[in-house]
Amino acid sequence: MFEHFFADPKTLLMGAITGLVFGFLLQKGGVTRYNVIVNQFRFKDFTVLKTMLTAIVVGAIGIYAMLQFGMIKGLQLKGAELAMNAGGGLIFGVGMVLLGYCPGTALAAVGQGSRDAAIGIVGALVGAAVYAEAYPLLAKALQPIGNLGKITIADAAHASPWWFIVGLGVFAAGLFVWLEKRERRSLSV
Repeated sequence: MFEHFFADPKTLLMGAITGLVFGFLLQKGGVTRYNVIVNQFRFKDFTVLKTMLTAIVVGAIGIYAMLQFGMIKGLQLKGAELAMNAGGGLIFGVGMVLLGYCPGTALAAVGQGSRDAAIGIVGALVGAAVYAEAYPLLAKALQPIGNLGKITIADAAHASPWWFIVGLGVFAAGLFVWLEKRERRSLSV
């Protein structure tokens, strides 16, 4: 029954190392602190936004570079199911606002001793179990709404993904400059 449940030891070790590095970087970036997450939603601290945009740009460059150099074979896309994505985003966002952590930052916060994050992890596991049970009904009702299939923005535009990655990088850089100026002005007042 469980013969394909776990990956081989090398894959598990690489996953553990990647997870430890990810958690370390989250902690060093300051996004494992409750106040940083909550103040993002209050538009007072943009550390989370900067961290996420950086991760998205770096991840996009890495994925498409590995694809282009043949290091990975194709992308396994999930369908663009707009109603399901909106519902999941709403649940995720409400949970993040209520807890003050997202799943990754909550696990990293537990690693640094935050008991409130540990309680949130238990709640997330219960929520995941409830969602898993409700999924068949939700999928039947919501999946057909706005189902665009397995498509990327670049595919829809019939353009190279690199145009969108460069555009996203330029946007992120401009946003970072604007946010830094805004934060400096608010500190000087």
